[in-house]
Amino acid sequence: MGHEGDHPARPHRPAATLAVTSAATTLALMNYTAPMLDLPVMAREFGTPASAQAWLLNGTPLGLAVVLLLAGSLADDHGRRRVFLLGTLGLGLTMALGGLAGSTLAFTLARIAQGAASAAVLAASLGLIAHAYPGGAARIRATGVWGAFVSAGIALGPLLAGALGSVGGTAALGGLGGLADRTGLTGPAGPAVPVDGWRWTYEVLAAGTLLVAGFGARALAESRAPRAGRPDVAGALTLGLALGALLTALTLGRDGWLRPSVGVLLLAAVVLTGAFVRVERRGPAPMIDLALFRRPAFRAATAGALFTGLAVIGFFSVLPALLQRGTGMAPMTTAWLFLLWSGSAFVVALQARRLAGLVPAAYQLAVGFLLSTAGVLLLLGAVDAGPAWPRLLVGLVVAGAGSGLLNAALPRLAVDSVPQERAAMGSGANNTARYIGSSAGVALALALSTAGPDTALVASAVLGLAGAAITVAAARNRG
Repeated sequence: MGHEGDHPARPHRPAATLAVTSAATTLALMNYTAPMLDLPVMAREFGTPASAQAWLLNGTPLGLAVVLLLAGSLADDHGRRRVFLLGTLGLGLTMALGGLAGSTLAFTLARIAQGAASAAVLAASLGLIAHAYPGGAARIRATGVWGAFVSAGIALGPLLAGALGSVGGTAALGGLGGLADRTGLTGPAGPAVPVDGWRWTYEVLAAGTLLVAGFGARALAESRAPRAGRPDVAGALTLGLALGALLTALTLGRDGWLRPSVGVLLLAAVVLTGAFVRVERRGPAPMIDLALFRRPAFRAATAGALFTGLAVIGFFSVLPALLQRGTGMAPMTTAWLFLLWSGSAFVVALQARRLAGLVPAAYQLAVGFLLSTAGVLLLLGAVDAGPAWPRLLVGLVVAGAGSGLLNAALPRLAVDSVPQERAAMGSGANNTARYIGSSAGVALALALSTAGPDTALVASAVLGLAGAAITVAAARNRG
């Protein structure tokens, strides 16, 4: 099934496929998380006004969320290897352009383009893995490894940014710069952070990504679904406009949720989402087959991805800033603590395949949410003035273990919950839900942190419990 697009002169090499796709995924996620340390300096260097600073961070998730479904559909219909290589090449080039950007607008546009290219990489990667490992224990192991390298990329991005940022010297700048000042994350003075060495981060990532593209061109075999369809331009346009309106509303909402502009944007997002559903129901080759939502496993995968973004990625994306403000830690210290969380996730995701025969993927997601919630609750009172080190360290490890279970179970459930020939579509839908959730989660965490870090922690814990309950309910409901 789905083999007729295979290149006859290039045999399938499952191990090489897993290695190349995992490497590209790691680099894409490093690019995603690098601005957690770079943002203060870029905002100062670009002279970014407070109202626009959030876009320096939100550009990539916007590009990801908008393009993921389309990328998954294109990969299944027109070749997963082709879409993966185009995405990897595009990601490398747009990373290089981001490192050369001289203004807020130029960098934001580069970040949106990086998100779009990353969408092609992520969606096609799981499609390639599903094709290389048709099922059974081998697929469980492969998707677990891929999920572990998602955690690795999240961990290494801030560390690379901090290490290479020292090339440019330092400047006194607290927390998240102007953005942090608006949200209460920092005071007028703060720790020293790199000035312009941030550009090296993107050039190094660009070089590594282009190198992976070269390896991929030699190592990957082509595959596609039996169905050949036209690109769903109308679906991509309505989805893109809906998500753009939603993310803009969430960004502007930090300055006041009752402002008319926020209400209009939220209403536009709802209307455009309805238009997207209508287009997908009537289109001959939709980006997402809405009939998939009749499958309990697909609903569980989508709900799990959405709440992973809301409860886990959203909060932990702002944790370094909360630590810098509450404890006075230097950026590199917070990056190492972030590594403790994401490193634990990497180790657990690699070992999670041992649970596959004992715990269904949907229940593994629930356990992951519960562990993440337990870790977050341990952080209560440990993120503000004078860190309670034992609880801080234990909380990060426990939450990291929960994240690892989530990162291992989500890709497996995403590809197992759809027909084999629609694996990239399943990946696209899953990652779209994840990055919509993460964008909303970041906005929520930043807004709530103005009342103190414990408020954001409690919200993360409540969302984690909701994620566990809703995921299990979605998997059980056969209606």
